[in-house]
Amino acid sequence: MATFTTSSRRPYHIIVFGASGFTGQFVVEEIARTCSEGPGGSLQWAVAGRNRGRLEKILVQVAESLCKPELKSVEVIVADVAEPESLAIMCKQGVIVLNCVGPYRFYGEPVVKACLENGAHCIDICGEPQFLEGIQLNYHSAAQENGVYIIGSCGFDSVPADMGILYTRDQFKGTLTAVESFLTVSTGPEGGCGHDATWRSAIFGFADSSNLRRIRKKFGHKPLPNAGARVKKRGAVFFSKEIEQYAIPFMGSDPSVVRRTQRYLYEEHKNYPVQYMAYVGIGDVFSLAKALFAGVIFWFMVKFGLGRRLLSQFPKLFSFGMFSKSGPSKTQMKDTSFCMSFIGEGYTTGQDPSQGKPNARISTEITGPELGYIATPITMVQAAITLLNEPNSLPKQGGVYTPGSAFAKTTLIDRLNKHGIKFTMQDEHYPSTF
Repeated sequence: MATFTTSSRRPYHIIVFGASGFTGQFVVEEIARTCSEGPGGSLQWAVAGRNRGRLEKILVQVAESLCKPELKSVEVIVADVAEPESLAIMCKQGVIVLNCVGPYRFYGEPVVKACLENGAHCIDICGEPQFLEGIQLNYHSAAQENGVYIIGSCGFDSVPADMGILYTRDQFKGTLTAVESFLTVSTGPEGGCGHDATWRSAIFGFADSSNLRRIRKKFGHKPLPNAGARVKKRGAVFFSKEIEQYAIPFMGSDPSVVRRTQRYLYEEHKNYPVQYMAYVGIGDVFSLAKALFAGVIFWFMVKFGLGRRLLSQFPKLFSFGMFSKSGPSKTQMKDTSFCMSFIGEGYTTGQDPSQGKPNARISTEITGPELGYIATPITMVQAAITLLNEPNSLPKQGGVYTPGSAFAKTTLIDRLNKHGIKFTMQDEHYPSTF
């Protein structure tokens, strides 16, 4: 049975696995900044990965950048996904494992299994629906039996979307039935960039989309009831008046994660499921043309082995500079921010959602810093700290959960607000004609 407290046998609240990776190093920095938020005002933690020398180097770099020389003495654990015994040794020492090793379709399952078998909770930042839904299908029952919480997609994919829907629902005076979200990203003079680990996840995710359909078939879920008017899908490309730029459907894991959360809340708590559509702003006509051209090349090449190898080998070329093997510079990260707008509709208190059209509208917003390597470490670390500090607010049983299903009754949103990821009410109309 898993626990939420440290002991002589399990000395660490948190172990960062993959701490020397591109994202992992920023997670280490974020933990170092937030140690005082752990249980009792302190956090016992360690780093883990394949190469002791690289891990020690990361600790030295973080210690120097934050002027915290004590970080040089943080414990280092050598563990490798290819060596199950090393994963078992790691998991036995931590209350929570923060898994930063991706792509998760290749490296994620051994970590989940090791956590289940050795009583450690697991949090990841995966944006790969095939992995996330496959883990739920195959390991939810075992996690329930062992009292272990496996919580996926706790980075930018998909905490803002999932918790943003819940925030919007809680602000709404009545029954919220549908939400559209619009993501926009602002960059500085040097533009923005992502690391090629995210690029590779996208390559193999799109190449293996048929597997996702098979996984969903195995669940055998009945369709969720739709309260209110059914939300119409926008076009593949359209001009959005909401964000005043061209937009396309968001291709990440947000819709998948939100649907899973809404199903859980409906089946476990009898909440009306919220219909959800997600979009991302592209910019002006020139930006749109560039994105469409890159998208056509990507869709063609991802279908073939040679194409996938070329895409993986030359991310900067084929993504038009949006991804690279070196990732973004410090200046790019500093100058980048995001805004996620939520436009919801529903029925005022006392009106039957099964009758007539929605008569009220609401808009909320989440703003924050650079998505992948500033906002993602914040959301991941705050998810872990919430798990440690608020076990009584979690679902009663362990299991494989989305952020929304795990943290719906916790203070995670308040914690994120304090760390620069701001949830705010924008506007509301009661009643309104649509």
